[in-house]
Amino acid sequence: MVPDGLAGERLDAALSRLFGVSRTKAAELIESGLVQVDGAAAMKSTRVSAGVMLDVELPAPPGEIRVVPETVENLRIVHDDDEIVVVDKPVGVAAHPSPGWTGPTVIGHLAGAGFNISTSGAAERKGIVHRLDVGTSGLMVVAKTEYSYTALKRAFKERTVKKIYHALVQGHPDPFTGTIDAPIDRHPNHDYKFGVVAGGKPSVTHYETLEAFRFATLLEITLETGRTHQIRVHMAAIGHPCCGDLTYGADPVLTDRLKLKRQWLHAMRLGFAHPGSGEYVEYTSAYPEDLDSALDQLADAQ
Repeated sequence: MVPDGLAGERLDAALSRLFGVSRTKAAELIESGLVQVDGAAAMKSTRVSAGVMLDVELPAPPGEIRVVPETVENLRIVHDDDEIVVVDKPVGVAAHPSPGWTGPTVIGHLAGAGFNISTSGAAERKGIVHRLDVGTSGLMVVAKTEYSYTALKRAFKERTVKKIYHALVQGHPDPFTGTIDAPIDRHPNHDYKFGVVAGGKPSVTHYETLEAFRFATLLEITLETGRTHQIRVHMAAIGHPCCGDLTYGADPVLTDRLKLKRQWLHAMRLGFAHPGSGEYVEYTSAYPEDLDSALDQLADAQ
């Protein structure tokens, strides 16, 4: 039951204070359908009233997180060999299990499909050398052996991996081609967000215009660093959030017009030195249907 002192608070803030979890974890619980207010689902921004009943299913402690072998119908295997597997991750799939997330994962799919991932570390993160947000689609590489895991982790750390994204952002960036060099860390006022923060981790994003529409611009983005939400934070910081990214200030009217249910952001090209042969390899991914449809609607409005 919500006490009087929390009346009027957002649901995620109230959960954070009641259960001692971060706002980020509280938001994850809500978005995963693990929280009900008086028996009904609610959004994280819902304001709670004193006396309402909260039904909360708290996740297991981190040590009890388990990989659930479960194949994902539209997750595509782009490449597979003895050292690595490259996947094309659809929206709505996490890289690996985590507290509060009960949906499908890349690691769960690989386990369910019979892939042998024999690297060290926590079972739920075996082979993971980089991640994509649940709401971001595109390419990921997973290491299958200890040697490839070490080699790929080093490559990401030394920034020798080519990571190319396409993003549809609101408005028209000026200049059309540029670099955003701004440190990123947890947002000072919102636990579930990140932001450009003095003293944050160095973060560098390069962008180039591919096509300008009436209301938005399609960009090709190259990352030097790999901070959480980096593209989303940097584009919002210069006044051009990814279309559909309501968390970072996207216009809800344009979001509805484009029928977007998530940020327009796709990891479309990934290149690196293969840990087995040492040769450079590169993989590409086409836009999924929802992102393609949004582009078609913009083109029709020209």
